[in-house]
Amino acid sequence: MTHRLVILGGGESGIGAAILGKQKGYDVFVSDGGAIKENYKKDLLQHKIDFEEGKHTEEKILNANEIMKSPGIPEKNDMVKQVRKKSIQVISEIELAYRFKGDSKIVAITGSNGKSTTTSLIYHICKTAELDCALVGNIGYSFARQVAEDPKALYVAEISSFQLDDIHEFRPDVAVLLNITEDHLDRYDYKFENYIKSKFRIVENQTMNDYFIYNEDDEVIMKHLETISLNTNTLSFSMKHEVKKGGNIKGDQMMLRVQEERVSMSIYDFALKGKHNQNNTMAAGIAAATLGIRKEKIREAVKTFESLEHRMEYVATVRGVEFINDSKATNVNSTWFALESMARPTILILGGVDKGNDYTLLDELVKEKVKAIVCMGVDNKKIHDAFGSMVPKMVDVDSAEEAVRVSFELAAKGDTVLLSPACASFDLFKNYEERGTKFKAAVKDL
Repeated sequence: MTHRLVILGGGESGIGAAILGKQKGYDVFVSDGGAIKENYKKDLLQHKIDFEEGKHTEEKILNANEIMKSPGIPEKNDMVKQVRKKSIQVISEIELAYRFKGDSKIVAITGSNGKSTTTSLIYHICKTAELDCALVGNIGYSFARQVAEDPKALYVAEISSFQLDDIHEFRPDVAVLLNITEDHLDRYDYKFENYIKSKFRIVENQTMNDYFIYNEDDEVIMKHLETISLNTNTLSFSMKHEVKKGGNIKGDQMMLRVQEERVSMSIYDFALKGKHNQNNTMAAGIAAATLGIRKEKIREAVKTFESLEHRMEYVATVRGVEFINDSKATNVNSTWFALESMARPTILILGGVDKGNDYTLLDELVKEKVKAIVCMGVDNKKIHDAFGSMVPKMVDVDSAEEAVRVSFELAAKGDTVLLSPACASFDLFKNYEERGTKFKAAVKDL
């Protein structure tokens, strides 16, 4: 009997899983409650994969041996509830990719903030060292599609908590945990503890042949480590004190100590600026060293890395006013990091879909650095309640163009306009990329 794999969700991870499942001889069916994009439909037709869109047909779904649930679908979805009731095994796309990866190695990066930057930097170091590798997961190609279409010896994977929720065997050779802050609590019954456990699943299948790299300055991580026992080789990084195995920053020097390899480097040579990026750079350097990459290559790569679009991306300076696109800041902590690195008076553009945000975290930085807030969202009440008494001026807008125009009017020469919304983008935009792209286009039109 053929193994019937049903895939809920026809986005990048769903289609990647469908292609891989079909290639491995599974009977594959894709079901999406909404519309499937044209390019993904083409993929399905080309691979002769059965699918439906705009609905979920129970009898075609509940006869599955296994269900791959796209990370975007919450547990409270009716179809998911029925699947759980029938006790059909649910897996995530990274679990399926892991099943067929062969002898390849995996470096998996998770955390509430900085994971795209760190993942991209590790990939850049591996490319600089001429390793046969691919960048997969939440960034770029789905892991499953890469395994199906162009397998590599090494996968550098950005992994979200949602992808970790449905793993069984998935085991990265190198796991990196950058930080844990309150995010996506709407998906974890508003219990921070559930989200923490979800992030820590990245190490649950590791063995003494593997490495776990974590941030020693993160209180949440350190507290949780006291409650679990690990079966892996630990390496940590810190900006506060010296670390025996791992990395730390002392003065303006980064020191990495992994196995025999010792790397030291001035933080002024880092291509990535800002304090939080020193953590990301240490984590990436340690991960590279566990792969046996020589220190010359690590140094060269850290110096030549180009930062990501929509993440603290400099757009332009117009009549003395600097514009920065940090649209990828979809939670309060990301915005905190962005504000922390601001050296000039700031007009802050906030707002979007609130995921249970606690804005008090930003109080000190807003008081110290922000002269006006522009609220770009459908419902801005929570932001007004949080900062109304703190900043002299708050304005509501409902498009990126208007946000840029109003911010420019509020700014004086020498100010910075920072788009760092602290919220998801789905009320006005398709995703944070579209929000950032529209912001940049509006700046160029000034």
